[in-house]
Amino acid sequence: MKPLLGLLAGLAFLAALSAVPAQAQTDFSGMWSPVPDEDTDGHPYLGEFQGIPLSRSGLRRAESWSASWLTLPEWQCRPAGPMFYRGPQDLRISKEVDPDSREIVAWHAEWLRTGDNAYYMDGRPHPSDYAPHTWAGFSTAEWVGDMLKITTTHLKEQYYRRNGVNSSDRATLTQYWLRRGDTLTWVSIANDPDNLTEPMIRTMEYRLALARDLGPSPCTVVEEIDRPAGVLPHYLPGENPFLAEFGEKYSLPLEITRGGAATMYPEAARKLLRPANAVSAVVR
Repeated sequence: MKPLLGLLAGLAFLAALSAVPAQAQTDFSGMWSPVPDEDTDGHPYLGEFQGIPLSRSGLRRAESWSASWLTLPEWQCRPAGPMFYRGPQDLRISKEVDPDSREIVAWHAEWLRTGDNAYYMDGRPHPSDYAPHTWAGFSTAEWVGDMLKITTTHLKEQYYRRNGVNSSDRATLTQYWLRRGDTLTWVSIANDPDNLTEPMIRTMEYRLALARDLGPSPCTVVEEIDRPAGVLPHYLPGENPFLAEFGEKYSLPLEITRGGAATMYPEAARKLLRPANAVSAVVR
């Protein structure tokens, strides 16, 4: 009986160990360079909204966008937020370690044009709904096997794609880090009750590049265009002349390029099997 009890106690102990989240199962620290094989969106066309589950209000907001927004003093030095991390910028990841317990307190991620993005692992709660929102938001992290899961709230409004596709300040972000040797896969899942109708999942891959580093990224606001005070560049509904350019260049119907949840799935490709004259008629 005693050997059986000892065996059962040993199995219970092993089960308890397996249930405890492992500490520092993967080391993500270092310099990383983006791999340009993914469908990154650094320089999208105006009207290139396919694959984004835009809501009606999100689409109307995007269609009113003018590239001249970026010349406004309020926009010139805005840091890039975590909703828009897929691009040509290098990434630096570092870990913050408690000097006594030697456990990881937080991970920190920085790109060239961002502030510090801290992902806390010490169990601290997220702020209340009335706490201020910031460009980086507030993030907690936890291990899921060898993956790091990051949950981000309290984000300021920013953009998903640099052509007018914006997130709202009620959007939240769930991210996963997966490392395979010198390759880091970054998965992000955005949930936005105002501008999206479904979660939007995107990925980005980085390659370890220890010889690289992030330089300073100063920014000085200047008056790029002389315009009357209070003027905000925009287009009223139906008046944006550039929305059809992307579809015309690649012979895509407007119903595809305007985005929406349906354009995220393979079934959308069936709509591209129309005769060329039908496609042109839809675009015009």
